[in-house]
Amino acid sequence: MTVASGDFPPLIRWHVHPDAAALAGPVCTRILAVARQAIAERGVFHIVLAGGNTPATVYRSLARHQEDWRNWQVYFGDERCLPVDDPERNSVMARDAWLGQVDIPESNVHVIPAERGAAKAAQAYASVIAAARPFDVVLLGMGEDGHTASLFPGQPHDGCEPVHAVHHAPKPPADRVSLGECVLNDAQVVLVLITGGAKHAAVARWKAGADLPVAHLHGRAGVDVYLDAAADCGAATD
Repeated sequence: MTVASGDFPPLIRWHVHPDAAALAGPVCTRILAVARQAIAERGVFHIVLAGGNTPATVYRSLARHQEDWRNWQVYFGDERCLPVDDPERNSVMARDAWLGQVDIPESNVHVIPAERGAAKAAQAYASVIAAARPFDVVLLGMGEDGHTASLFPGQPHDGCEPVHAVHHAPKPPADRVSLGECVLNDAQVVLVLITGGAKHAAVARWKAGADLPVAHLHGRAGVDVYLDAAADCGAATD
């Protein structure tokens, strides 16, 4: 069962599955359905990717499909300021798990140039995403502290800023680049993936109305949150 909470804003739909592996399939199916519809209607599909272990499982699932990859345009929600091929970069993870395994043109993958430093990279990426909005799908995760992308609690930023240069992240590396709230919410479909018992407390705080970065998500039509049983705190199970 899917449980919805709240009417305005945002509408949050909670989808709870037994474990991380069980939710990867439905998320993959949802992304592919939106992509096929977007390509049929407009000839192009725009998606924003997240980092983390759970999205990686979804990416590996996507890699097993034969899709019209030529018409996928891929962007990133955040990136660490590390060398281009550092294994801790989200772009490297996505390449290894999925993008490097399918015939998507390299020019369709819009990597955040975080190796230039947070400020320069944020400025450069703002121009890249300007023409892509609104996105069809924004895929996000949530940290144990309720952060999403690289927007952290206690570090407010201008909600109208499209790309944010992060200089004091509470976890290394301190310098990062993140899409801002206005951009993350400029999508018809916003999917948040949360797994593991370590996220349980943050999920409970979100449901209780705490002012967490993840709670600022609303998209254009609400937010779909996919959780495993360990992260959940009371919703029914699909």
